[in-house]
Amino acid sequence: MFLEAESPRVSCRDHGVTVAAVPWARHQSGHTHHFDAQVAWLATRTSKTAVTKLMRIAWRTVGAIITRVWAETAAAQDQFAGLTRIGIDEISYKRGQKYLTVVVDHDSGRLVWAAPGQDKATLNTFFDALGPERSAQITHVSADGAAWIAVVVAVRCPNAVRCADPFHVVKWATDALDEVRRGAWNDARKAARSNEARRGRGRPAKDTPPRPDSAQATALKNSRYALWKNPENLTEKQQVKLAWVVQTDPTPGRAYYLKEGLRVIFKLPHDEAIEALDKWVGWARRCRIPAFVKLQRSIVTHRPAILASIEHGLSNGRVESMNTKIRLITRIAFGFKSPEALIALAMLSLGGHRPVLPGRI
Repeated sequence: MFLEAESPRVSCRDHGVTVAAVPWARHQSGHTHHFDAQVAWLATRTSKTAVTKLMRIAWRTVGAIITRVWAETAAAQDQFAGLTRIGIDEISYKRGQKYLTVVVDHDSGRLVWAAPGQDKATLNTFFDALGPERSAQITHVSADGAAWIAVVVAVRCPNAVRCADPFHVVKWATDALDEVRRGAWNDARKAARSNEARRGRGRPAKDTPPRPDSAQATALKNSRYALWKNPENLTEKQQVKLAWVVQTDPTPGRAYYLKEGLRVIFKLPHDEAIEALDKWVGWARRCRIPAFVKLQRSIVTHRPAILASIEHGLSNGRVESMNTKIRLITRIAFGFKSPEALIALAMLSLGGHRPVLPGRI
C-alpha cells in the first residue's frame, strides 16, 4: 500500500525556497517517521547487508537516518540524569589515529556520551554539556593513566575521587616485563653469535645440537605468554617454561616477580595494599632493572588513584566491556560518511534508549 501526498515548497525569509514541514516525516529527511524508526531498529539489531537489502537504501542513507533518530531521541531524554560515577576512555575507530572519547555510567552500565577526539578539548566538551552543577555531583571517575584525562577531571570536578584502572596499571608492568624479556633475548642472541664467531665453525649441521646460548635465546623468544599470563591460567607446558626462565636467567625472573607482586596488590584489602604498594615501590627502585625503575616513578605519581581504586573497588571494567561492543559496532558501521553516524549507532545501541519497532506495543 502506498500513500502519496504533496509537500509544497515555500519561500522562507531566512532559508530561501524550501520544502514545507509535514507531520509524517522529519523536516527534509525524505523518509517517513515509521520508515526511519524501522531502519534504526534494524541497524541496532541486524547486519549492514540485511538493513540495506530489506529497506532498499544505501548504507550512507542508513547513517543519515540513525543520526536523525538519535538527535531526536537525545533531545527527548536526559542522558546525564543521576550521573555520579563515570568511567572515561578512548577507543580507535578508524585507521590514521582516529579516536573516540567515551564516557560510561558505572551504576547503570550505559554509554552516556561519545565524541571524536582524544585530548583535553574533547573531554572538556563533555563537561560543558554536563554543566558545572552536575559536574560537582560526580563522586568517582575511573580512567587509565592518561594525563589529558587527569588534568581535565582535576579542574572540572575536583571533588571526585580519581581511580586508576587496575588493568592498565598491571599492563604497565607487563609491558616493562616484555621489555626485559626482549633485552635478555637480544643479549642471548648476541652471545650465541659471538661464540660461533670465536669457534670459527660457521653454521652448524642439521644434526648438531644447539649451543646453550642459542637454545636460551629460542626459549626466551617463546616465553612471552608464560611470563604474561596469570599463574593460575598457565598451561602445564607454560609452567615448565616459566620455571626454566626464572631458574636460568635472573633478570627476567626478577622482572616476572615484580609484575606479579604489583598484580597481587590489587587483591589485598585497602589497609594492607597501602603497605604492600610502598614495599613494592622500594623493591622496584632497588631492582637495577631500568624498565621497572622507570615504572615505579609512574606508580608513585599515580599512587593516590591506585589506592582509591582498591578502596572503592572501581575499575574501568565496564568501560572496557563497552569498548568491545563499540568495536563490533565500528565494524558494522564501516562505510559511514562521518563519525557522528557511528556515535549515533553506538548511542542508540548502548545508551539505554534502543529504538522500538514501529507499530508494536
